[in-house]
Amino acid sequence: QVQLVESGGGLVQAGGSLRLSCAASGRTLSTYAMGWFRQAPGKEREFVAAISWSGGSTYYADAVKGRFTISRDNAKNTVYLQMNSLNPEDTAVYYCAKARRGLGSLRDSAYDYWGQGTQVTVSS
Repeated sequence: QVQLVESGGGLVQAGGSLRLSCAASGRTLSTYAMGWFRQAPGKEREFVAAISWSGGSTYYADAVKGRFTISRDNAKNTVYLQMNSLNPEDTAVYYCAKARRGLGSLRDSAYDYWGQGTQVTVSS
């Protein structure tokens, strides 16, 4: 079993920044890709970013490319999402997820463990 706990969400003004963290317990994540997804009210969950097991490859949704950065610290079993230049359209619950394999994927079916989510609210 893997437990994923997100933190770092909150309320921020447009143009501001937040850094989300996802801490894992129960199993080392060093051989698995990790991803971040988000779900806004009334919308389906969508892919945000993913990172390969080594951190050597990263993937981003077009909506966040150039503003968000995913990273990981395998020694700490933690994945991060640095979010800059936030806008109200980024408001959502953000979830981290562990992939079934070492390479990242945009498909949520490629992930087998999910955190409980952390709320990010961006005011205009």
